[in-house]
This record gives sequence, C-alpha cells and structure tokens, in this order.
Amino acid sequence: MQIHSADFVTSSPDLDNCPESGLAEFAFIGRSNVGKSSLINTLTQKKDLAMVSATPGRTRLINFFLINRKWHLVDLPGYGYAKASGHHRNKFNEFVSDYLLNRTNLSCVFVLIDSRLSPQKIDLEFTQWLMEHEIPFVLIFTKTDKIKAGVLKQNMALFFEAMSEFCDGLPRSYDCSAKTGEGRKQILGFVEQALSNH
Repeated sequence: MQIHSADFVTSSPDLDNCPESGLAEFAFIGRSNVGKSSLINTLTQKKDLAMVSATPGRTRLINFFLINRKWHLVDLPGYGYAKASGHHRNKFNEFVSDYLLNRTNLSCVFVLIDSRLSPQKIDLEFTQWLMEHEIPFVLIFTKTDKIKAGVLKQNMALFFEAMSEFCDGLPRSYDCSAKTGEGRKQILGFVEQALSNH
C-alpha cells in the first residue's frame, strides 16, 4: 500500500463524539512510551502527524486520521498512563473500552509491545481482555532497532508463551522499528488486505 494522503480529522473525548463515518478504522494502542506516535508517523511518512512527546501518556483523546481518503487510522490513549490520577486513569480506560467494544466500523486493533522488555503484566491483561471480548487484534513489537535479534526472538517467544495460558491460537504479529522503517510494508500490507475484505 502506498500512502498518498494522511490528514488529521478530529480528536474525540468519548465514543459519542467520534466522527460519523462508514470507513474502516484501524486503531493503535499500547503502554505509555511504547513508541506509538513515532510508528504512526513512520507508517504515514509524515513526521509530525502524531505528536511525539518526551512525556509519555500525552495522548488523552481518541485521534482520527484519514488515510488515502479511504480509511481511518485511530490513535488511542496509552493504557497505564502513570502520571494521571486514579479518577482520570479510570476515565481513560472507560472511554477507550467503550470505543473498542462499541465502535461498529473498527476493523482491527494494533497492540504495540516494547520488544526490549520481558512480558509486562499490563500488556498481557489487555490482550486477554481483547480476547475475552472477541475484538480482533494484531501485535506489533516496537523498537527492534534498539536490541539484538536474539533478544527480540527471546522476548517475543516469552510473550507468546505467557499468552498461551489464556488463548489457544496466537495472534498475527509484526516486529518494527520507527527509526529504520522495518515492518512498515508488512503492517500496511495487512491493512490493505483487510480493506479488500471489508
């Protein structure tokens, strides 16, 4: 898939304010500081499309981007935002889960996992929640340029091993680097295939 256009549409504080559209949506979510904004900018080849911040957890709204005038890329707030108070954190989780459960044109959720880390409880809990609610998702292991191939392979295997405790089949996964562009072609290829089946 070639990206010809990528435009910011709107930011929504909750499901009710999400844009009315029949277009397929592909949502990106992950733990704070997983490199989500950088990946979105790499996928669209627009370096300032999604805000990259030195302060993790700056995405507090559901951000919609129109890609090729054919589909929406949706930037969701990171789960486990550490600096928010308990009330605000619950509010984040509430409207994100509302979107994930009730947005009828959501095609797939890309769950970003920091490839440098051993399996994190919060990532596993979130993927288990998606499984329980039958929400289609794909795993993207980020920041692969920062570790050796052997460590990447080991961390991915450990994550899948942990997931096998609550799911029979493993989800599709990609490893990527926003810095080198690794994985970009494969991720966009998946979106293109999903759109053709939409």
